[in-house]
Amino acid sequence: MPARAAGLRAVFLSLLLAAAPALAAPPWQADLGDGRYQNPVLHADYSDPDAIRVGDRYYMTASSFNSVPGLPLLVSRDLVNWELVGHALARLVPEAHFATPRYGDGVWAPCLRYHDGQFWIFYPDPDFGVYVITARDFSGPWSAPHLLLPGKGIIDPTPLWDADGKAYLLHGWAKSRAGFNNRLTLRAMAPDASRLLDDAGQTVIDGDQLPGYRTLEGPKFYQADGYYYVFAPAGGVEEGWQAVFRSRSVRGPYAVRTVMDQGRTPVNGPHQGAWVRAADGQDWFLHFQDKQAYGRVVHLQPMRWEDGWPLIGEPGPRAGTGQPVLSYRKPLAGAAPAMPPTSDDFSAPRLGPQWQWNANPQPGWASLSPGRLRLHTVPAPDSAEHLRSAPGILSQKLPAPAFVADTRIQWNQPQEGDRAGLILNAMQYAWLGLRQRAGHTELVYTTCTPAALRCKESNQVLLADAPTSLHLRVQMEDGARARFAYSLDGQQYTAAGPVFTPSKGRWVGAQLGLFSIGLQAGAAASSLDVAYFRLTQP
Repeated sequence: MPARAAGLRAVFLSLLLAAAPALAAPPWQADLGDGRYQNPVLHADYSDPDAIRVGDRYYMTASSFNSVPGLPLLVSRDLVNWELVGHALARLVPEAHFATPRYGDGVWAPCLRYHDGQFWIFYPDPDFGVYVITARDFSGPWSAPHLLLPGKGIIDPTPLWDADGKAYLLHGWAKSRAGFNNRLTLRAMAPDASRLLDDAGQTVIDGDQLPGYRTLEGPKFYQADGYYYVFAPAGGVEEGWQAVFRSRSVRGPYAVRTVMDQGRTPVNGPHQGAWVRAADGQDWFLHFQDKQAYGRVVHLQPMRWEDGWPLIGEPGPRAGTGQPVLSYRKPLAGAAPAMPPTSDDFSAPRLGPQWQWNANPQPGWASLSPGRLRLHTVPAPDSAEHLRSAPGILSQKLPAPAFVADTRIQWNQPQEGDRAGLILNAMQYAWLGLRQRAGHTELVYTTCTPAALRCKESNQVLLADAPTSLHLRVQMEDGARARFAYSLDGQQYTAAGPVFTPSKGRWVGAQLGLFSIGLQAGAAASSLDVAYFRLTQP
């Protein structure tokens, strides 16, 4: 590189670093600082959470669908303040299948356990079957996925190692693949989870035989006080309830009770999650709530026992059935406030753990140098009509009901047809950024609506001859109302268009991210330099 060009580049990078906003309060904090917490404890799309305690630490994972890396790994000291320490699944398998975005596919509801001195995650792919991975250390490394149970429509696995040394696998069914659902099947399993010991299993809980039951799924299998317990949601993600089944025999028959529903609260469909017993013997339940564009956010409920049945939350209007608490005393005092990261100044040698790709990434998609993320243009000739079909979108979960996301970008060597910028990605999506067309660099605001089946993109050219260095912003208001804006100097911002309301994604919330896509790859391709990505309170 010529000396003058290198000098200009150094000046540019220093200006980018100087322009980055100062550290600020995170967009959401569950810990109220007075010995109490507010729900949700994670106002982000950690769908289908499962959690355990090992010693004095709590561990959690969740569904990740098509996002890569998958299976987030979260750690807490008090069930309220959670740190994201990484992911258990570096790449989705089969790798070639997930080289392109497979929205709604991939990693469905996992089950996390600690047994025989190691951590286990059983996770389903509805098109391929149930996989198992293990690790001695929760933060990894994790083993390569082992396909324990091949088949379509087999979902929501949960293992149980019995006191007599036998092992079992309980799972649900996805009607979209299997042709039926609403039932739970028990299989005998080798204790090392290397194989199953029967051919077909036994339906031990049939929701079709229970009045009013539909979409019985997401089981979690436990053994306590002489009973086998199955915690399982029913009724669907937006309107369902939490049921518990119990039996003296692993194969049933199982009695059932509804232990939590919405009651008189605003928390719709409170269900599917994990029973966790704290070191002091107190019981807690982590579950999700579907909040549309925000995804399935995570709540923490106290849990008590009445006549051998749990009651989750606080007593509701129906006897024996709990309803969610909106705030409560913390399980343990003293833990420092913590939440998964959102902002990134790109000063670390690798991307922050909050970032995920739209599909299995290739090594050349991104690179880091101090204070700069470079997104190398990923060819996506099939994404001309719908940007979200491009694999090279780098995104993260929406972190709060309301927030501001700021970034500064520099576009390098744009080629005809290239696009780069900031995207709010969902089935109904919007993006603000740069497009190269007919030899000109345009600043474009694009929306794709409606959300049904296949949206249609609508483009608005904001600047016909735009600079290649810009500040971009999206401000999210409560109710998932997004306002995009841009600035040439980082001080004065111009609205890009009217308020935009994203839909949810395919089984997930909307995602906020960055992209650089086009028709070319290699040395002649363009790239996008990102100086920082900062999420703050509005």
